[in-house]
Amino acid sequence: MSEALNVTPGPPQSAPPMLLSGNPLSWIKVFGPGAIIASLTIGTGELIFSTRGGALFGYNILFLFVVISILKWGLVLGTARHMVLTGVHPFQRMMDLPGPRGWAPMAFFILAAVCIPIWVSFHSGVLGNLTSWVSGTEAMFNGGADFVWGAAILSGLLLLSATEGYTVLERVQLAIVAALIICAGISLVLYSPDWWALLKGAVIPSAYEYPNWIGEYPKIATQPVWVETTRYVGVIGGAGYDYLAYTSFLREKRWGNAGTAPATRQRLETIAADPNHAVRRWLRAPYIDCSISFIIVIAFSAVFVASGTIILAPEHKIPDEKNLLNLQAEFVVGLSPVLLPLYVAGAFLTMLGTLYGTLEVAHTVLNEMARSVNDAWAVQHQRRLKSYTVAWCALIAYGVLTWQYFYTTSGGADKPRALLVVMTPANLFTGVLLCGLLCLLNPWMDHRFLPRMLRMPTWLWLLNLFAAVVFLALGVKGYWDHDSRWIALGGLCLVVVVAWGLAFMLRGRLRGTRADGD
Repeated sequence: MSEALNVTPGPPQSAPPMLLSGNPLSWIKVFGPGAIIASLTIGTGELIFSTRGGALFGYNILFLFVVISILKWGLVLGTARHMVLTGVHPFQRMMDLPGPRGWAPMAFFILAAVCIPIWVSFHSGVLGNLTSWVSGTEAMFNGGADFVWGAAILSGLLLLSATEGYTVLERVQLAIVAALIICAGISLVLYSPDWWALLKGAVIPSAYEYPNWIGEYPKIATQPVWVETTRYVGVIGGAGYDYLAYTSFLREKRWGNAGTAPATRQRLETIAADPNHAVRRWLRAPYIDCSISFIIVIAFSAVFVASGTIILAPEHKIPDEKNLLNLQAEFVVGLSPVLLPLYVAGAFLTMLGTLYGTLEVAHTVLNEMARSVNDAWAVQHQRRLKSYTVAWCALIAYGVLTWQYFYTTSGGADKPRALLVVMTPANLFTGVLLCGLLCLLNPWMDHRFLPRMLRMPTWLWLLNLFAAVVFLALGVKGYWDHDSRWIALGGLCLVVVVAWGLAFMLRGRLRGTRADGD
């Protein structure tokens, strides 16, 4: 996926006819990198947390999912536009933020080195939980079978990745996941949801309260609703590092100036002066790609929110650490019990793809950070950087899984798991706070580096600023209401201080590549 991120000098290629066509059906052929964003969120966002939100809050939670998807759409569209116009990634732009040169990419690097491996461990644990349920081994190892299976699956995936055997798996995954979604959609229709309530839940805001039977889940009942719903904000539609990786993937597509040598100021002025310039025609590509991606996310969210509302809520069932993917099997076995193997295969391969995609995001993010400092060195050492990244993520993930194993087995099979406890602080940063910071970065990048005629339209500029306020407020509120508030907030401040200090000490080496001749 990310082995071919080399910069190709020369002019951008012409926009294909399908991109300029007035037929919306032809635009589907442009859909590409956005599929990565959709696939990364289906496993965790839709299968788990859309279902959980529907079981807890009913159709009304869909409004939150729609709003968050729109805000994240504006975020990724802003970074993609800048990449198409200039060929410069946000990490390289961060080098020019006020303060010691390079402090921001360094801070994001430190946080990625902590948060992404935690996500790897979470996805591995979810797969382990599903495997222990299917194999009937939940009680093995005194309740720690989930994490043994999770570590084994992670090891197998690392081997598969090293032998480049994922291509066939990905093709099989697409077919089975498509069948899974079709069955879930058919099940939804057969269960006859209240379509008017579903529509109102998607467009009309309302206050969120736990159901009156939440006392059956004391661990959930004791945490504020803000913490629960902010967790959804982080996982629905993807996270900040996913969007930074998405922007990198545009190099392979060579949309506009993405994948070419960075545009100089003079070249950008030429593009701005010509409304029909080839690069400006390419701006339609990210609009189409991102829009299709988030329409898919919203559609999947609606299916699983409704399923959780109709099927799980009346039975007082909620996907939690012990049953993250198990309860959703009821969505397809309602059609026929023989469909259970299809659900298991689809859910397993979906989460496996999410796990693999997380490792790819980690490598792409590290590669882009390295490019912001020394482009030629980063391109030359891509494979080595990938090996280091995967090794680091695996090492930390194994450590987290080991800790969770001993934490669980110390209290027996009935002791609550800690999957969501470990994931939540990382999710609040990657999926909420980081999104807010990137929404602030987008208008700054355009104002600092683009001629006025190439900057974001006013509506997109306002959408990014509004999204920044929402994400930053929700992130701070979520941390404040979480048990680890002082550790998490203090840790974030410490990371900024360390990054600032390191950038100051290395200021002679962090010059980076001047992208526009300024």
